[in-house]
Amino acid sequence: MKIRQRKFVGLVATIAFLVIYALIAMAIGGQFVVGHGAAIELPAFILLGIGWIPVAMVLIRWMSRPDPEA
Repeated sequence: MKIRQRKFVGLVATIAFLVIYALIAMAIGGQFVVGHGAAIELPAFILLGIGWIPVAMVLIRWMSRPDPEA
């Protein structure tokens, strides 16, 4: 797969992942976190807020690989 195709697929995958992740994070936050005090809410929202970064890093690393020599 050429780099242009990987970047397009990666873009679509990243957007889809972020939308799904945001919905899941909101559901988790609303169901299990809200109303349990700042000592629980702050770390939970920090973890939920940065939880998408490792997946995005993997996708970006995959998208930026050089084209294979043919």
